[in-house]
Amino acid sequence: MPKAKPAPNLPDIRDLAEQVRFTPDTGRIWVRDQRGVLLTASVYGALRRELIDRLGPAVARELLSRIGYAEGGRDADTARRLRPNVSYFDAFAVGPQVHALAGFGWSEVVHLHADPESGAFAGEFLVHDSLEATTHLDAYGTSPEPVCWMQSGYASGFASAFAGRPILMREVECRGMGDEACRLIGKPLDDWLTQAPDTRYYQPEASVNRFADLDAEDDNGVVGISAGFGAAMHLLRKAADSRATLLFVGETGVGKEVFARLGHRMSRRHDGPFIAVNCAALPETLIETELFGVVKGAYTGASKSRAGRFERADGGTLFLDEVTSLSLAAQGKLLRVLQEREIERVGDNQTRRVDVRVMAACNEDLRQAVDAGRFREDLYFRLTTFPVPIPPLRERREDIPGLVLHFLARAAKELQVECKTAAADVLDRLSRFDWPGNVRQLENVCRWLTVMTPTQVVRMDDLPAEVVGAPAAVDEDWQSSLRRWAAGRLASGERGVMNDLTPTFERLMIGVALERTGGRRQDAALLLGWGRNTLTRKIKELGIDDD
Repeated sequence: MPKAKPAPNLPDIRDLAEQVRFTPDTGRIWVRDQRGVLLTASVYGALRRELIDRLGPAVARELLSRIGYAEGGRDADTARRLRPNVSYFDAFAVGPQVHALAGFGWSEVVHLHADPESGAFAGEFLVHDSLEATTHLDAYGTSPEPVCWMQSGYASGFASAFAGRPILMREVECRGMGDEACRLIGKPLDDWLTQAPDTRYYQPEASVNRFADLDAEDDNGVVGISAGFGAAMHLLRKAADSRATLLFVGETGVGKEVFARLGHRMSRRHDGPFIAVNCAALPETLIETELFGVVKGAYTGASKSRAGRFERADGGTLFLDEVTSLSLAAQGKLLRVLQEREIERVGDNQTRRVDVRVMAACNEDLRQAVDAGRFREDLYFRLTTFPVPIPPLRERREDIPGLVLHFLARAAKELQVECKTAAADVLDRLSRFDWPGNVRQLENVCRWLTVMTPTQVVRMDDLPAEVVGAPAAVDEDWQSSLRRWAAGRLASGERGVMNDLTPTFERLMIGVALERTGGRRQDAALLLGWGRNTLTRKIKELGIDDD
């Protein structure tokens, strides 16, 4: 077995190693607060080989690169929490060191220059004893091009999230090519003079770029690397080219119409019209006229015949937003169109055939609307054939840095000004905000920042009051909150505060740990740093019901 020496220029790795915990009696490995799994090199190599052989090198490279990118972005967020009061270099070193802990090889930092304020970044790294290169060599022999796709993706995702702007870590030397070590060069995406396929692999996914017949410039903010975003995109890709009625479900502002437009553009109907109707914005007396059209003389004021939205969408897609706003009568006519594919204009007795693919959206539980008598059950079953849940932005926080950069670039293009960049602490703050208005609110904030920020770099002082004035969704400075709480209690003249606080704190921590482990006391005790007997005693003393 070849001897591998540790990287001499990186900080002590023990704080990261302590984040990996083994509980063999329960069959669990914990990596921070997530379950992990051990894979031998032979198993990893077999999985990688299956991907390449079954999907082809190009698709396999894209998949592995994106998986690495997403994981790197998550680890960058973790790095700031694990090493909050250290130098930029020591905090950044979490990326290479976590990569080494995962068994992918150990890294050497040749040089690293970064300015957190401006987002400037330049780095060169050597990865020794790369697992990816080894498994590729074992399966295919020496390659004419770099093969450490997940490694490069991870480095790009980590650096991008850490620097607050898209950073491309390009592998210029690789053990899989016969080089002694894998050499990665990192710099902002815009600084690379030559474009190559890897530039699209390591960015947050602009989904429309995955389809050659779509305009790559018009991505409408469909950007993301999170699991929730990926699940929605997976469902959309599977159903986009079918005749199935799609129902997009999500809170206001999550981008349901954006996803619907993307689904239309992915489909074979992409050359046909896309007609969007906000059902809630139409007066009840005009809904049927707007959807199905009207003939001359049908009612007072109908001075001429007019086609409705269904006829205008013929050969394309009709998107019905807030579909629960339709009257029961309009719902009945909609059901007939979906079943018979024909419409009847208001005041007419002639039916007209239409070839329309219907997509709908709602921001409430359709089943509850049915139970309340506001929505027809037969239409409910027709619309829910293929539901596509769109998660709120607070559940896809990994996507926020990419969306911020995207919206800043789009706002600059619309306003014809130079694009702003965001400092790392700004991206961190925006990522921790809850965004009650979801993607729409984030886009408006980015447009506001483009106009109001006096310099090219958005800093904390530039953020609007709606973001700065609200508590962060993940407030790491819990000690300050506790201090304010205690000061208030003591200022009110209260005595014996600790008698109430200590059991309350213990009860809260035990409850969270048991929730996290599904009620398994052994695992909960491990998370809390106690023995099982201590946890059992505390549960009894505090009267906690953990059934």
